[in-house]
Amino acid sequence: MSDPAVGPPWHRPLRGTLDEHVIDSVALRGNRLGDPSVRPLYVYSPPGATSQGAPLPVIYLIQSFAGQVDMWRNRSWHRLSGIELIDELFSDESVPPCRVAMIDCWTSLGGSQFVDSPGTGRYHTYLCEEAVAFVDARHPTLALRDHRAITGKSSGGYGAMITPMLRPDVFGALATHAGDALFELCYWKDVPDVVRALRDRYEGSYERYLADRLTRPVMTEPADAALLNMWAMASAYSADEDGTVNLPFDISSGRMIDEVWERWLACDPVRMVRAHADALRSLRGIYIDAGTHDEYFLDLGAVAFRDALADIGGVTDVQFELFAAGHGGIEYRYPLALRYLAERIAAPR
Repeated sequence: MSDPAVGPPWHRPLRGTLDEHVIDSVALRGNRLGDPSVRPLYVYSPPGATSQGAPLPVIYLIQSFAGQVDMWRNRSWHRLSGIELIDELFSDESVPPCRVAMIDCWTSLGGSQFVDSPGTGRYHTYLCEEAVAFVDARHPTLALRDHRAITGKSSGGYGAMITPMLRPDVFGALATHAGDALFELCYWKDVPDVVRALRDRYEGSYERYLADRLTRPVMTEPADAALLNMWAMASAYSADEDGTVNLPFDISSGRMIDEVWERWLACDPVRMVRAHADALRSLRGIYIDAGTHDEYFLDLGAVAFRDALADIGGVTDVQFELFAAGHGGIEYRYPLALRYLAERIAAPR
């Protein structure tokens, strides 16, 4: 007698298909952190797409800080996983069919911010050049920027904001859920905690902290989140060509180091808008949302990003919403943005 089939919530057969690929990135080879250049890459295709073989638009889904691509299978109590949410959405015949490419930009510090940096690696190049070309070569796609979009949450939302600004030739629409923005609110608030933790636990030395974190499970000390996040962001935003990581504050007092902080601010999506106005005006749609009590004040960053778009004029399709939630547990918002993007990139222009 065969074993009975296991059903929900443990197993929900997909109506679409999920292809699990492996990509060997040239751009990520030899990165300063020694992180793997061979990465998993998932592509979801909606029901019927494989048998019909028709070229489809692609939405690129990128992850939050510390995310790795297999985490799209994770679920919370009485909630669907990320992959199941995607499958449920694109099983609805009223939603224009799209493929969803899930790209892994994990680093051993937690995340890459989807930028090219000598401190972490060439993740912007990996995403825009290698991953996109890989997906187009292995699946029937509408391989044009007007039929590509990018979306993510938190650090992934940051990547979704800046990538079409920098590469409007690759992506034609974006969605951001609580993306990192307005850096003086979302990052600077951690500076006092970082300085005190280094002083009280690590003799004022980041090197001592970084060595200590390798001796134990991550996030087992109260200051781990702030310390690791700050170092990762400095590695992304203010590393020199030789890989030296520069912090935007004095490590003993917390006093701002203006020239380094200006390097961070140059990477702030709110401040990037004016310099990339034409790229933003060319997009087919921009979706922005955040929770009203986001612990990192990213609801305020979302408002500032929306207002900066309004200031440049000519950005005609912006959907903005604040909703009652914090920073975590908002995966139920992802299908709203995916539907919005699908409707924009599926239609001919």
